[in-house]
Amino acid sequence: MISLPFLIFSVMAALKASSSTSPSSLRILTKDCNQMGLDNYRESNCSDMEKVPQVKASVGPEWDSVQVQTSKDGSVPVVNVSWKLQSDASLRAINGSEINIRDETTNQSVCEQIHFSVYDIENSKQERWTFSLAVVVEPEHTYNITVFHFPEPDIGYYRIKTQTTVPGCKDPRIKNSQLCQENGSLWNPRIAAALSDKKDLINVEFDSAEHSESYLVSVQSGSVNCSKLVNKENRTRLNVTLGCVSFHLSQYEVTIQPYFIGCKNNCESAKKNITRRQSSRSIKICLGMMLIFVGVLVYLLQKASHKAPPVTPASADKQQPDVFHVQERKRVLVIYSLDHRLYKNIVLKFSAFLAAKCGTDVVLDLLDSTRLGVLGSIQWLEWHKEQIERSSDKILFLCSRGVQAKWRAMCGGKQVFLREDALSPIGDTLTPSLTLLAPYFIRSASFEKYIVAYFDDVCSEEDIPSPFKITVRYKLMKQFEEVFFRILNTEKHEPGRVKQISGLSEDKYHECPSGGALRDAIEAFRKYQLEHPYWFQEELLERSELEDLEATEEGDEEKIGITDHLACVFNSVQLISDMEIQKRLTINETKFRLAEKHQTCSTLEFNSHTVQGIQLL
Repeated sequence: MISLPFLIFSVMAALKASSSTSPSSLRILTKDCNQMGLDNYRESNCSDMEKVPQVKASVGPEWDSVQVQTSKDGSVPVVNVSWKLQSDASLRAINGSEINIRDETTNQSVCEQIHFSVYDIENSKQERWTFSLAVVVEPEHTYNITVFHFPEPDIGYYRIKTQTTVPGCKDPRIKNSQLCQENGSLWNPRIAAALSDKKDLINVEFDSAEHSESYLVSVQSGSVNCSKLVNKENRTRLNVTLGCVSFHLSQYEVTIQPYFIGCKNNCESAKKNITRRQSSRSIKICLGMMLIFVGVLVYLLQKASHKAPPVTPASADKQQPDVFHVQERKRVLVIYSLDHRLYKNIVLKFSAFLAAKCGTDVVLDLLDSTRLGVLGSIQWLEWHKEQIERSSDKILFLCSRGVQAKWRAMCGGKQVFLREDALSPIGDTLTPSLTLLAPYFIRSASFEKYIVAYFDDVCSEEDIPSPFKITVRYKLMKQFEEVFFRILNTEKHEPGRVKQISGLSEDKYHECPSGGALRDAIEAFRKYQLEHPYWFQEELLERSELEDLEATEEGDEEKIGITDHLACVFNSVQLISDMEIQKRLTINETKFRLAEKHQTCSTLEFNSHTVQGIQLL
């Protein structure tokens, strides 16, 4: 159980870490844009530009290179970005370029527009027009870079994007920069240590560094631990003697903690293990004791071999996992984000697998759109949360790129509008879910009600919002059996016993029809991601695009198509009777009756007793 002081400490540490980042670390250092042959050249801050019909716009630029290196003055690491104009007649329509660079680690960004006019396909050097600039970056940070020409077309997408990660200061491309040297990138301590045979002393020698004036030298062996602070005082080789070692201990670890002006108290330390050489007398005593121990051990083993019962097949079988049979049907509420149509298909197949193979009742918003429309997302979720809290049922969070993005938006980041949310008749239900459930989730008493998981073939650990990282995270489908034991509210491992459910392991789940359909859905989305590395950015809509999508007839037709798809799902699943639904409703009976009047066959759950013959498995 995590205590309140620990949570407060974690939050304060995170705030301290974020505040330690220099707000001006991301900036444009040099530019190579103003060239002979450019007309009307000027620079400005980024602002919204008017979009024009496609025939009046130019095509997008092309990448020349994106390189991590040290600045010309050797002071800081930089990313050198270069792009080219395409050699076609459309370049006459170009009014300029805009480049935007965003730090994924700190969410800082820098943006600049350069205005110019071009009339010749090649520059004065008979080469394609090329522009470049160098941006100051931080080691071990990831940056998203976007370049486009303006005016942009009102239809089409001519922006080019790339992502680059700056290596650590040990990388040869940036280790010689002043910033990395001030963080100890060139320090080689060459530690030498020796133990005294007569006194309980240890002598440590090491080289100092240019940008660190003091060092903490520590020696540890078991419970023995001592340290001493040493100042450089213009010396290149430092020597320190510590007197806390024990003559009876032979193994020691020497640690030298520097204090560079860049990393201060968080600098990487250097370590070395040393061994005390034993005297000949000590070696003889150890050998004698070892021979006595071996003799006693042989005697005890021989004595035990005459009394040990033979191993029978029955006793051998006890070492095998016990097959566990599910006796009680459970219910789980699935919370997720509509990242992509292929990811939505994974969620539907996963829900069908839970119902058909595992005998679990699955509550899914996609299958209860009418009640959602009448009650609203918050009230619909509140009712299900109360039902689950009064039982042993669970709430399952399926984390993905959209979940992380929407969580960051709730914490003050950029608003997120996904294409599938706009096309869905139920809209975005994840944001209301996070608003309602996050305050309950961080309470340790509620941990057993919530399960956090993600499909590791199409998602990653980075897609999990920070509040969810205080509990166990599961990878699907590698750890699905552990997830299902959580849903059943039982332990897989017990003293002297390991339980197993047949057909739920990673290499067996796809052998049933519903499991095979789930595997195919995951594989389809995985291949799509490989072919479209910027798929998530392509799913994001600007507010203007969102309004246009809602206003067009094409958007209405797509919504009708999605409704028809859900209707197909409804027809494939036998529905829960109104009598059973009314037994479960304890609040807002008037609104629920109104919902049942509009949809007498509304599906509230995937029910394990009503999925036989389901076609979407």
